Amino acid sequence: MRMLRSSYASLTPREREVMALVVSGLLNKQVGGELGISEITVKAHRGRVMRKMNARSLANLVKMAAKLQLTPLSEAH
Repeated sequence: MRMLRSSYASLTPREREVMALVVSGLLNKQVGGELGISEITVKAHRGRVMRKMNARSLANLVKMAAKLQLTPLSEAH
């Protein structure tokens, strides 16, 4: 859990926003629309989030978000 919190703490505020929207099920294009940034920029942020969080897949990232209580557990399943 400490490693997970440490990884999350290393994210920038924008990367945290992108992570929250991605794990809630939005597509890159939708995340871009929500945040007022391009889809390509979302992909760049998402890539950095995956790398910093050491997530092997989106499902893995969703599980991490649930452990960090960033999303309701019901959404993570």
